[in-house]
Amino acid sequence: MQAIDKSAKTKPVSTSTCTIGLFGIGLDTYWPQFEGLKERLEGYLHIVEEKLSSFHSPVINAGLVDSIDKAFEAGRLFKQQDVDIIFLYVSTYALSSTVLPVVQRAKVPVIILNLAPESSIDYASFNALTDRTKMTGEWLAFCTACPVPEIANVFNRTGIQFHQVTGMLHNDPECWNEIKEWVEAARVANTMFYNRLGCMGHYYSGMLDIYTDLTQLYKYFGGHIELIEVEELASLRKQVTNEEIKARRAFINNVFDVQKDCSEDELDKAAITSMALDKLTEKYKLGSMAYYYKGTGNIDNEEAISSIIVGNSLLTARGIPVAGEYEIKNAQAMKIMDSFGAGGSFTEYYAMDFTDDTVLMGHDGPGHIAIAEGKTKIRPLNVYHGKVGKGLSVEMRVKNGPVTLLSVVESKDSGLFLQVAEGASVPGPILEIGNTNSRYKFSIGARKFVNDWNSHGPAHHCAIGVGHIASKIEKLGQLLNMPAIRVC
Repeated sequence: MQAIDKSAKTKPVSTSTCTIGLFGIGLDTYWPQFEGLKERLEGYLHIVEEKLSSFHSPVINAGLVDSIDKAFEAGRLFKQQDVDIIFLYVSTYALSSTVLPVVQRAKVPVIILNLAPESSIDYASFNALTDRTKMTGEWLAFCTACPVPEIANVFNRTGIQFHQVTGMLHNDPECWNEIKEWVEAARVANTMFYNRLGCMGHYYSGMLDIYTDLTQLYKYFGGHIELIEVEELASLRKQVTNEEIKARRAFINNVFDVQKDCSEDELDKAAITSMALDKLTEKYKLGSMAYYYKGTGNIDNEEAISSIIVGNSLLTARGIPVAGEYEIKNAQAMKIMDSFGAGGSFTEYYAMDFTDDTVLMGHDGPGHIAIAEGKTKIRPLNVYHGKVGKGLSVEMRVKNGPVTLLSVVESKDSGLFLQVAEGASVPGPILEIGNTNSRYKFSIGARKFVNDWNSHGPAHHCAIGVGHIASKIEKLGQLLNMPAIRVC
């Protein structure tokens, strides 16, 4: 994503504090029998630690757990260090009784790493060994797959959530990409747990699909939800100084392509509201926000809301995504996408282009300008869009290339699930109406995509980000105990 935060003060405060736990397993009765085996396996564990650390830090390495005593010590260490996820490196056969206490105490998801030290055993060299003890020691160094069924059985029967990665310690990019995705999913889960979501205003009247049970958001994501009065934003606008207005106007002119028909008065109002939004997000330490307010009958509130789009677009681009129409579930989806580094712009279906087999999607209100194709335009909004019919709006399209759509969906049983699809943002004509707007193609075709996406009953908004990250989102769902439905 392009960086735009050159002068703005507010930073997203929900930066991940994710901590990774790592331990290897073995059996202490082997070490006196097989010279050098323990040191060899510890060397493999060190390689795993280095690779995990290249993805994320810190990594808490509890070492090679080979006895009951060490298992309890490792579990206590992970508990004390508040690890978010544990990677269990299977270096050789080990008793499940020395594995279970580690993860039982920590009570976090476990990824079993079944990683062979090489692509295959050198059978000729192995069979040429004349010392049967050395042969057994060499065999044990490759015995990574042996205890995995035992461990999986015990984890299942004791209710331990686990996942597996099978591959090689070296020269296996597919395997290590999968491990990296688990690390990224854990980091995003941590970000969501500590995220503070602001909800300013009220629901859009009659838009029943966006109404949601806030307690369910706490159940799955954790975090904190702050209910905020629009009057507070209106009050903060009155505290913005002339110097702040001038500095924010210059910043807006630098970041956006401001169209000539934008009035100076509306640009000043947008700058004032942008500064007030920064103060508001800083006060409540917000990492995301959903908003909507009519403001009818109160000129201060109406002016705050009619001038809010530019400032909310700047917040979104800086990692504090803002969803319009009080779409709280979609603010969560946008935060997930942004935490994966993909952006996460507020969007919905506009229309279908059957000639080009594309779906036109976008939305009025804030856009994720850091993932825009070219410079985002600012246009005056002179017509009624279902909201106040004045102010400034942003017009952008998402960068051409691969994209991922995400929706946080509330089911008929009141639980939540993730719905995801991969596609591509493609060039072509868009509607130049002062909104975000892009053309999208899907591998299953526009007709089937629309039917399949709608069949699961999501709300009509979703978050769109750059890149294909559906597999990461699926892993996040597993860590959060949320079903993930992949449409394409």
